[in-house]
Order: sequence, then structure tokens, then C-alpha cells
Amino acid sequence: MSKGMRSAAIFAALGLATVQPALAAQAPLAQTVPAPAAGALIDSRPLASEFGLDGAAQAFAIRYGSTDGITGSGIVPVTGALFIPRGTPPAGGWPVIAWAHGTVGIGDDCAPSRNPRSARDRTYLDHWLGEGYAIVATDYQGLGAPGPHPYLNSRAAAYSTLDAVRAVLGGDFGLANKVLLVGQSQGAGAAFATAGYAADYAPGLDIRGTVATGIPNLAAVPAGAAGDDEKVDRIIAYLLYIASAAQQIDPKYDPAAVLTDRAMPLFDRAADTCVVDMFGAVVEAGLTRANTFKTDFWRHYAPMLTHAGYPTLSIRTPIFIGTGAEDIDTPASMQKALVEAACAAGSVIEAHVYPGLDHSGTVNRSFADSRLFARSVMAGETITATCAPGGKES
Repeated sequence: MSKGMRSAAIFAALGLATVQPALAAQAPLAQTVPAPAAGALIDSRPLASEFGLDGAAQAFAIRYGSTDGITGSGIVPVTGALFIPRGTPPAGGWPVIAWAHGTVGIGDDCAPSRNPRSARDRTYLDHWLGEGYAIVATDYQGLGAPGPHPYLNSRAAAYSTLDAVRAVLGGDFGLANKVLLVGQSQGAGAAFATAGYAADYAPGLDIRGTVATGIPNLAAVPAGAAGDDEKVDRIIAYLLYIASAAQQIDPKYDPAAVLTDRAMPLFDRAADTCVVDMFGAVVEAGLTRANTFKTDFWRHYAPMLTHAGYPTLSIRTPIFIGTGAEDIDTPASMQKALVEAACAAGSVIEAHVYPGLDHSGTVNRSFADSRLFARSVMAGETITATCAPGGKES
């Protein structure tokens, strides 16, 4: 397999499963009301209890308008959830965390607001609720609402995240315009991109900082890091999502030009199979990179994947980056390179490396450090940049 195909395999590993397959306990919000404006709340209602968080006093399913991130113009409806912490709000209202989730799938039934969250994410988000933050959690454009989900499109994820914050601030939820962006894996990339788009797209939001764990860095994909071409590899599920989303957005992308006859049945399932089941299907089918791809996946989909990059590495507000030293989904070397590049561009990065931890294990372990970072940026305190190779070992 070519170096480009290996790059594509690593590139695809941008998120972990954060939800289980969708349940039927809560029907989706009605789809018939048009979105009135970007950042405007369309409707809200109580979120089904099985989709909630233990630390929330109230939880709402929300729908709001957002700018179409595929075209950069026009309004689309986007769904999500809002969680209000327990206790008495501070003067001025609860500060807000904008949560950006990892890969869940590309079909509407995979939307996080329609599913119970993973044990890892429930624990993590409950930690933030316990710190006194409300959490607005976008599903991203096209997940849970009409239209294709532009998987890994950083502009679409950023617009969805920023408009979710504007929507709930405009509602009667008792929130303050004091915002922290938080994301894991694909969502870490979304949070970083959101911080880059915020100044121009949503200048009225008071974004204090960003917390990112397992962040991807496509500019530093290590050649040959994808592993054994003959080994059954669940990461192929991510590549099938990329192919399916690309064809939905632009039919010129012909999956049969890249995928083998053996892989095409799984491609056909990718549009509506959530990631946990997709992992299982890939393994059951015995898919390897050798028996899945006819040609260079990366080269074929490179034009679509350019939308996954960051708009800038020069971020105006501080950023916490937590990296597992044993992370192979978004390798630690990739994350280190991003820290160095962002620091060189003038961003203030507080980097932490966690020995012995993988992609998922870093999420909750990093909270002891990120909560202190969050307290500092919310208080307007200066963050000391840690741009040396490897950052802090924690």
C-alpha cells in the first residue's frame, strides 16, 4: 500500500465512539419548522432522561439555525442538547462549555442527543457540570437534522458549535456569555477550529479558552504509521464514513473507484450505521487495508479532506492540549507537532503529556489539570505557555 493510503488510514482515526446505537425512546425534534437565522433557537424541550447526565438539574433537546458549513452561506437547522448544572447559579448566570463530540457515525440516528452517552463521556461531562458550567452539546450539521453530515469538515463543526452557544445564550436558560470550548479527538479538532473561526464568525461571544484532548494534526501524519496492511482493522470504519459523506455532498466521488467489491457492502451501510456497530461490521467482514482499497484512498479524497484543516494556528485565546503518550488514534507525535506549530504562530498553549495513557484514557485523567486551566482563563488570569517538546508530563 502507498504512503498516501497509510496517511489516509491515520487521518481517519480522528474520533472514538461516544454513543451507543440510537434508541427509540425519544423521537427527534420536528423537522418541519425552518431555521430562522444563524444562532437563533428554533425550539427546545426536555431531553429524555436516558440521554441525560447525572450531574444535570435540567436537560433540554434543542434545535437552532446555523450557517451551512459546506457552502459557507444559507441556513440549516442543527440539533443538540443543553445541560444545566445543579445548585444556585452565580451572579450573571452559569458560564457555558461548548462540547464538541468525537466520531459517532454520519446518520441521523447516531446524533448524540438521541442516544445515551458513553460511560467515559458521561463521567467527563459530569465533572464539568460539577465545576459549575452549563454544557451545550451540538450534534453538528446533518446529524439529527436534514441534509448530509459533512464529516470532518472543520468549518461546519465550528459554525454548528458557535451557533449552538449563541442559540442558548439567546434563550431563557440563565446563562452567562462566558464560554469555554471543550472537545475530544475529532471534537478536539472541532474545538480548535472553532476557536479559530470565532473572532470573525461570532465576535459577540466571550470565548475564554479551549480544552482539547487527543487532537488531530493532519499536517504531521507520520508515514507508515497505519500498521499491518493484512491485519483486520476497525479504523477502516472511519474511511468508509469519509467516502460515504463525500458522495452525499458531491456525487462525483465514486466509491467503486477506490473500494473493492469486498468493501462495498460496508460502504453501503456506512450512511446509517453508527460507529460501534460499524466497528463490529468491519471486523466481522474481515476488512484489511489490503482487501479494502483498490488504489490510493488519500489521493482520491484529498480535495474533500482539505476541509478538515484548521483555518489558523494563531488562536487569540489560550488552549489546553492533553495528549496520551500511548495514543495511536491521533499519535502523540502529531499532537506534539501541532503544539509546536501553534506556539510558533503565537498561540498560548498549555500542553500536557500523560505517560501510559491512550487516546481515550487521557480524557478523564486530564481533567485534574484542565479544570485548573479553565478556572484560570475564566478568572482572566495569564496562562503560561508550555511549548517545549512534549509539553508538561502530568
